[in-house]
Amino acid sequence: MLVRKGFGLKAVAIGGLAILIAAMPVTHADDRLIVFAAASMKNVLDAVNTACAADVGEAAIISYAASSALAKQIEGGAPADVFISADRDWMNYLSDKKLTKPGSEVKLLGNQIVLVAPEGSTVETRIEKGFDLAGLIGDGRLAMGDFKAVPAGKYGKAALESLGVWSSVEGKLAQAENVRAALKLVSTGEAALGIVYATDAHAEPGVKVIGTFPQDSHPPIVYPVAQIADSKDKDAPAFLKCLLSAKAGELFKAQGFTVLTPSN
Repeated sequence: MLVRKGFGLKAVAIGGLAILIAAMPVTHADDRLIVFAAASMKNVLDAVNTACAADVGEAAIISYAASSALAKQIEGGAPADVFISADRDWMNYLSDKKLTKPGSEVKLLGNQIVLVAPEGSTVETRIEKGFDLAGLIGDGRLAMGDFKAVPAGKYGKAALESLGVWSSVEGKLAQAENVRAALKLVSTGEAALGIVYATDAHAEPGVKVIGTFPQDSHPPIVYPVAQIADSKDKDAPAFLKCLLSAKAGELFKAQGFTVLTPSN
């Protein structure tokens, strides 16, 4: 479903996608560890969660959504124990409000943003200063996360501005509530092109990468992790330790992430 808004379109996740990406627990009824994580981490963190279950004692409950939405949920009192953001801004948003446990924050992962097209597309390009992105999109749309809030969208806008092409495509946007929703728009052919993380493209066979944005065209992509200040869960330290372990690192690397912290 697409709803017209402002210069472009805004993607609204409904039905199964909304359940998959943004289902939020409302209680801590069974006393299991609750992790709030950026939507772009779903595939790899599900695997890490399984691998870490023996070290932690049991698998955590993980809720995935845009980092912005998760941070606001935590601010509103949602029962999270650990938060993994797709950028430092939303982690800083919580730490500035004293909502993360002092000394628990770690820069966990790095990533890249790429330009993707539906798997069967014949579009080719080289991403560089002034490249004809508007021409590549044609009468279609460019899917990306909401550039005012979603980290992938913010990185994407910064890159397009740096390359001098933002103004030419601002009216062709299909903004999504998180990066996985943007990815879905491209894989289903509802958008001609999309800006997502390299790891998202790796996880979705319905798209192909047609270009990688230069790293100097946007702020460094960093995924920080921290324990929430109100968390009393005894398993949180073990989960955080396992995220930094060699076995978790191998899983992160296999999905295309850069591991920023030396393995334990």
